[in-house]
Formats: sequence, structure tokens, C-alpha cells
Amino acid sequence: MDNPSVAVVILNWNGKSFLEQFLPSVFNTLYPNLQIIVGDNNSTDDSIAFLQENFPLVKVIKNQENYGFAGGYNKVLAQVEADYFVLLNSDVEVSNVWIKPVIDLMESDPLIAIAQPKVKSAINRDEFEYAGAAGGYLDTLMYPFCRGRIFDSLEKDNNQYNYNSEIFWASGCALFIKAAVWKRVNGLDENFFAHMEEIDLCWRVKNLGYKIMYCSNSTVYHVGGGTLNVESPFKTYLNFRNNYYLIKKNLPPAKAYLVITLRFWLDFLALIKFVFAGKFKNAAAISKAHRNVIIDFYKGKVKYNTDISKNPNKVGLYSKSVVWDYFVLKNKTFKNLRH
Repeated sequence: MDNPSVAVVILNWNGKSFLEQFLPSVFNTLYPNLQIIVGDNNSTDDSIAFLQENFPLVKVIKNQENYGFAGGYNKVLAQVEADYFVLLNSDVEVSNVWIKPVIDLMESDPLIAIAQPKVKSAINRDEFEYAGAAGGYLDTLMYPFCRGRIFDSLEKDNNQYNYNSEIFWASGCALFIKAAVWKRVNGLDENFFAHMEEIDLCWRVKNLGYKIMYCSNSTVYHVGGGTLNVESPFKTYLNFRNNYYLIKKNLPPAKAYLVITLRFWLDFLALIKFVFAGKFKNAAAISKAHRNVIIDFYKGKVKYNTDISKNPNKVGLYSKSVVWDYFVLKNKTFKNLRH
């Protein structure tokens, strides 16, 4: 059987140091029908010069400005032809055989639209990494979490997730998607700019009845926080704002407003926690997110997604509260949740 064509697309913004460190591992990938592309979000460092000098075979597609993760990928992938797109962060190290197991899994079932490999930490290599771990889930209040990572608690990889399984969302740091499906749903939602846009993409794809998979036979190592540090107030702002976008777009309107109301109060507790921790800029970021969400919803900027099949795929939705499990019941690992 012929190997489907794969385009690995790395979105870069002032990431020369990451390209120096991690692009060689991508370049050494063993896959017979592969193109490697760097999409540049108008970097002001010398990333492009570095690529031209050291990796002349890597195609560079330049954006005219920094369109963020969502807009950047949309504009770059509009210029790419392949059967599969792989959205790969610049701060990810791969093995030379990381692609084929995922493609083989996706080729085995026409309903599999998106998949991710196992995501481990490039710093603590025996641990799962925050942004994806062994596959993403959402709880009843739409808090995202992963097998291998709940809030800030990371599990060590003891082979507990060494089996392929269906999940709700795949990590944007190494996301495989069938190009036809990407085009069918018009890619990422540029309102998100960055953070949670991959969860929205997966949810919209699942609403059409497709499957999202975790492939245990492929592992990548992710630094994390490469563009926006985990403590960044802007990252806090985007995470809180975009979670409301996610809820408004993908839940039925009546349920969305109920969840949003509950989330506002829970977010207020998070704001108070930041204040007591002396992280006043992060607290202000939550307040700003709330104000902007109210304005955006009033202006109709974020609309309910009506592109839903009669049989939306709900595998990976956790029917209980992961907040209650984690903070009250002190269940810090996926296996200890109330399945």
C-alpha cells in the first residue's frame, strides 16, 4: 500500500533557538512521502536566515504578520497540499519513526480524523507533558484535562497508557489531521489567537461524528511554554477567555449559559487565589477575560456552531467535575477519577 503524503508544518515566531535544537530531529524522520515546512509568523529574529543557511531543503512559507497559532496555521496550510497535515510545535523533539505509527492508525479507520502521539516532557523525560500527555478530555464544566496530567499534576510514564484509545481532544503541539477534514471544518478558529483552538477544532470534528485518537506507539518530547511562559498574564487571559469561546460555540445554547454562569463563579475563586499568591497581573488577566467575553458575546463575535451531525461523537467527555475530584477528593491521577 502506498504511504499517504504527509506535511509536517512547524509554525515559528522568533524561535530560532528551538529550530536549532529540535528541527534536526524532525529532519531525520524516516517516512517516504514527507515534506517539512516552516510557517513563519513574521519573526523579527534571524530564524529565516538560519533556515536558509542550515536547512535549505525545508520549505519556508512567510506570513506578513504574527497571526497567532490559529491564524498562522490557517494561512500557511492554505498553501500546502498533502493527505495529512501535522501541526508540530517548534519546541518538540521527535524520534525518526514517530510518523508512521500514527498514520497507520488513522488509515485503519475512515472515521479517525485526528490523532496525537504520546507527549512527554523534554525536560523531565520520564514524565508526561502538560500540553497533551496521553490524550485530552473535558469534564462536565468543560475544564480540559489529560490522561497523565490533571491541572498541574503530572504523572510519570510507567506504561500505564501504552494502548491506542479514543479521546476527546488531541494536543496542538503534535496534532495529525486528515487534510480533507481540515478543509471541511475550515481549519482553526482565528478568534482564539492561541490556546484551546485545538480543543475547539477537535470538538467541531467530533460533532460531525469523527473520532480523535491517541497513538501509544509514537512518542514526542515537548518543552512547553515555548512562546508564552506558563506564568504569563497574557496566557492566563487567553486560557480563561478562550474556554468561554469553546463553551459558547460547541454546547447547546441553554446548557452553555448554565455552564458559563457556574464557570464565572469558579473563575472568581481562581482570581482570589492569584491575589493571595501575590500574582496580581494574573488576577487582572482573569478580570479582563471576563469583561471581554461579555463584550464579545454581546457583539455576537462568537456564535454557536450549527454544523453538527445527527450522531455527534461524545467519547472523552467526563460526566463529573474534575475540579471537585482534584481539589476536594484529592484525586490527582486519571485512574483515580470517578469513572
